[in-house]
Amino acid sequence: MSAAPAPERPAPRASNLGYWLSDALADVPDRVALIDLSHPNPREVTYAELDERMDRVASLLSEAGIGIGDRFALGVGNRFEFIEIMFGGMRCGAVPVPLNVKLPAESLAHIVADAGCRAAFIETDVTERSASVIEELAIARRWDVGGAPGPAAARPGWLDYERTLAAAASRFDPPPLAPGHPAFQPYTSGSTGKPKGVVLSHEGQLWWVRCLRRYWPSDPGDRALVAVPLYHKNAMAGAVKPLLQAGGSVVILPGFAPEPFLRALSEHRCTQVGAVPAVFAILLDHMELVRDLGFPALRRVTLGSAPVQPELMDAVESAFGVEVRESYGLTEGGPVMLGPPVDGRPVPRGSCGAAWPEGEIRLVRDGVEDPDYGELWVRNPGVTSGYHNLPEVNEARIRDGWLGTGDLFFRDPEGFFHFRGRTDDMFNSGGENIYPKEVEDLLLSHPDVLDAAVVPVPHALKGAVPAAVVRVSSGSGLTAESLKRYALEEGSAYAHPRRVLVVDEMPLTGVGKVDRAAILDRLTGA
Repeated sequence: MSAAPAPERPAPRASNLGYWLSDALADVPDRVALIDLSHPNPREVTYAELDERMDRVASLLSEAGIGIGDRFALGVGNRFEFIEIMFGGMRCGAVPVPLNVKLPAESLAHIVADAGCRAAFIETDVTERSASVIEELAIARRWDVGGAPGPAAARPGWLDYERTLAAAASRFDPPPLAPGHPAFQPYTSGSTGKPKGVVLSHEGQLWWVRCLRRYWPSDPGDRALVAVPLYHKNAMAGAVKPLLQAGGSVVILPGFAPEPFLRALSEHRCTQVGAVPAVFAILLDHMELVRDLGFPALRRVTLGSAPVQPELMDAVESAFGVEVRESYGLTEGGPVMLGPPVDGRPVPRGSCGAAWPEGEIRLVRDGVEDPDYGELWVRNPGVTSGYHNLPEVNEARIRDGWLGTGDLFFRDPEGFFHFRGRTDDMFNSGGENIYPKEVEDLLLSHPDVLDAAVVPVPHALKGAVPAAVVRVSSGSGLTAESLKRYALEEGSAYAHPRRVLVVDEMPLTGVGKVDRAAILDRLTGA
């Protein structure tokens, strides 16, 4: 009896995440895909140019001996080259390792060594730390991205990226990749230890892109503004992937500052923008400019990647006059597994949505599935196959394809999920469980509070008590003592912050999230 024929594998391009924008390329090759504002004059990149440059990246790597399964470090700021290197590298089967260039040198060295990177693309003018790490680890194949043009532009010992790219072949035929082949390997922020490598496959990420297209398609006329780092899920999953598969465009800011952000949002007629909550908490203190500019094309604001307070969403909706959504995702979890229901039901305030139609979700409380409350566990094709070189973490967090997210959720009777905080954020104060987000929501209900972060500080009798750092409206006379009294009057006595520190700026991490470790240091005098 003859053996059954092996199942037919998809064509190499169809199963490679590096080609996720192929349909848009075929439909609108001359349309502008990217508008890069990191240059003195905006740099516009069409779909056809982006595709050719991604092919050149694949050729450049292949010609340098970097191919299937080889990792390479990607330490580039917010500029269009990040996108072409990231996805162009995938085309030859190499695995980009995006770097949070604001991490300390020790963490960067751990990431590059742990991943076993054989090459590097670094914007040396922006991240001296990353460049030094690459040099100290003696990675020979290294390209300097974004330097001034000229024969001596590149850092000594580095190849000039733009000149070598121009010399690489402009067409590339991708190799077939085995099932489960990694597409890229981002690293977690490392806030609770060394950063962990998250292995994400081509087929899993393409599943997610197809779900977007099927259930929540972007319009070809959509234009998104990105100011959060391109190495972060908020930018890639919220703007780059959904819009560029649909023929839309993405405006890239080199970083966040209130005035450039608001001017870009208005002048480039962006239809949508997503960011971490801290970005919009800062923008609310620039209401005169918000009113002066106007945003006639803007239709939607999305807040996510950190706890989102309903009070902030209400304030942003009032300021910009558009729909404000809360998003939730996890790099290793799909990355997004909750969203607006496909039946069109409106998402209630305080919820980030219902379960995606093609994924599985359950809540686990004290080791047992609970229909209403618990840690979110998810299973879908986009879930990571495992953390790189960390079998003990995989054993604890991944079981039969289910990933424990470490995030606590409440599910309401209509099936909508409400984020309640991290399992490791909750702390016990004199026998009472306190969730920082609930105290932050209370503080933000005061009309003068723009942003708030709550952390536990040591207490002789209770073990730990809540303390808060807050940012208030310009010209507000709100004091720390009056805010403590407000919290006592409006909330539970055991949960009111025993210390409040009013600051001009909230400490933020490299991806714009509130830096709780820095806040704890300030509140405890460390």
